[in-house]
Amino acid sequence: MSRYRDNLPQLSGDLYLTDAGIETDLIFNHGIEIREFAAHTLLPDPAGREVMADYFRGFLALANEYDAGYILDSQTWKAHMHWAGDLGEDEAFLHQVNEESIAFMSSLREEFSGNKKPIVLNAAIGPQGDAYAPEVEVAADQAEEYHAKQLGWLAATDVDMITALTFTQSDEAIGVVRAASNVGLPAVVSFTVETDGKLPTGQPLGEAIGAVDEATDAAAAYFMVNCAHPDHFFHVLDDSDWTRRIHGLRCNASRLSHAELDECEELDEGDPEELAAQYKSLFRSMPWLNVFGGCCGSDLRHVTKIAAAVS
Repeated sequence: MSRYRDNLPQLSGDLYLTDAGIETDLIFNHGIEIREFAAHTLLPDPAGREVMADYFRGFLALANEYDAGYILDSQTWKAHMHWAGDLGEDEAFLHQVNEESIAFMSSLREEFSGNKKPIVLNAAIGPQGDAYAPEVEVAADQAEEYHAKQLGWLAATDVDMITALTFTQSDEAIGVVRAASNVGLPAVVSFTVETDGKLPTGQPLGEAIGAVDEATDAAAAYFMVNCAHPDHFFHVLDDSDWTRRIHGLRCNASRLSHAELDECEELDEGDPEELAAQYKSLFRSMPWLNVFGGCCGSDLRHVTKIAAAVS
C-alpha cells in the first residue's frame, strides 16, 4: 500500500534529496554494463540488484545526515513499450519489471525506516522517444493513451507518485499528467532543455510549463528541470508565476550539450564544488526550491556538496 499518494510530504517545502545519474555513475565509475542505458535490465540479476542497492544506500544515508526527506526513484524510465524492440522485451516482461522495481525500492525504504524524514517512492517515467532529441512530435491524446499502460501497472503497486523525467515536449507531458490523474497517481513533470534554455523542440521553458498547467487545470504537483547544466537555463528564470511552479533541480555535472554528451566516450563529471555553488545561487533566487539531486555525470559526491550548500 502506498504511504504518501494522497499527501506528498515534499509539498510542505521541507528539504528533499534525490539520487544522481545512476546510469552514468554505474557505467563509467563502476564498470557496470547497462544495456541500452536502461537500468531496469539490471533487476533480474542478483548482482545487478545489489550494485543498485549500494548506490541508493549512499543517498538514503546522506538524506538522513542532513535531516532531509528523500525521493526514491524506480528503474522504470525506459521500462515501457517504446523500447521493447531494442531491448528484446515483451509487454508481459515490462509489466513484471515495473512491479519488481517498485518492490525493490520498497524494500530499500524499509531498510532505511529509521530515517528521520519521509522516503517517497517515485516511479521515473521516460518519454516516448529519445530524451535528447525527440524523433517525432507526440500529441497530448496520443501520449495519454500510450503512457496509460505503464501508469496502470504502477498504480497497482506501492508507488507514491510518478515523475515524467527528461521530457522534451509539453504535449507529451500533458498526456502523462492526464493519464496519471486518471489512475490516481500524483505526477511531477521534469523538462530538459538545451544550452539556450529551451526545450529540444524550441519551445521556451516557461511556455511549456504554462501549456501543461493550462491543459490539465494545474494537475501536476510541481515541475522540475533535469539533464541540463545550470548555465543552460539560469538566464530564463525570473519571478514569474511559471517559475514558482518549479520545485526541483536535477542538473548535469557537465556543461556539454545533449549532442556532445551523446558522443562522449569518457565521463564529464564537472566540478562538484562549482555545481553546488550554482545550486546555492539558484536556491537564493528561488527559495521555494526544495527537491535537489543530480543527473548525467553526477554521483554521490555532487549531491553531498549540493546538500551542504542548500541545507
